[in-house]
Amino acid sequence: MGNTGSGADPGLYGPESVTWQCHGDPMMWIAGVRALYLQALHPRAVRGVTENSDFRRDAWGRLMRTADFVGTLTYGTTEAAERAGRRVRALHRTLTATDPATGCTFRIDDPELLLWIHCAQIDSFLHVLRRSGVALTPAQADRYVDENRVNARLVGLDPAAVPADTAQLAAYFEAVRPALAAGPDARAVDDFLRGPPVHPLLVPGRNLLWRPLAGLAYGSLPGWAHQLYGRPAPTPRSVTRRLRLTGRLLRSIPAGLRWKLPPGHILKAMRRMGPGSRPSPYTLRTSAAILDRPGRA
Repeated sequence: MGNTGSGADPGLYGPESVTWQCHGDPMMWIAGVRALYLQALHPRAVRGVTENSDFRRDAWGRLMRTADFVGTLTYGTTEAAERAGRRVRALHRTLTATDPATGCTFRIDDPELLLWIHCAQIDSFLHVLRRSGVALTPAQADRYVDENRVNARLVGLDPAAVPADTAQLAAYFEAVRPALAAGPDARAVDDFLRGPPVHPLLVPGRNLLWRPLAGLAYGSLPGWAHQLYGRPAPTPRSVTRRLRLTGRLLRSIPAGLRWKLPPGHILKAMRRMGPGSRPSPYTLRTSAAILDRPGRA
């Protein structure tokens, strides 16, 4: 993907990528919750989670491990990213689950399931970032989808079989929708995300902070997902307004403060690559403006 000229290892993406510039945005946390809602609508995919992890008791740990994995792939060295991918593939090879419809056993590393998890995640990341105010051009959005075929490879998919632009991603969702449903496992995930268990002293904080953010993540799902879950959502205009307001609020927190939270992938990457590697969607807007100037090839 390129580097800053420092000679340091840029990793699998590098500062010239859309992914590098966007994955430091604080709205990625809401996008991650949206991805969980979306992923749970595939009956076999969500059954694989419920049978192989204790997400109800370790949901925060699972969320942090996912964030750590995405951060390592985006901002880590090439070796760190490849090593993380090897660990995930090795774990998935050992896991099976029971199909809720047929009772048959299936492998967790089934390419169909891996593809669904990947596409739900990438769609959620891209959707929430753009809808909350990250002004990606259509070409940059396509680049983002294409770039993230790298992490699809790391979890065990053939990149050639993964959507390479936003049109292919939309076509994938149209094709897979007949297989989606909000069964008991999906409703358990929905119930959990609406009110995750916390220490009694933390309940007021959960109700004040978590529930509005989880509700915003749910509201940002496509209309057909709301229909499957069977509960209403605010109007799209209201959701967009709230996403933009939340984005402005979270982005007002100094990035240096946000990035100090564990595991600190971005700060490590900036130390490795130099100050010019600081992630910011503004960098992408500036680059697009330069490329769009009259007279440029």
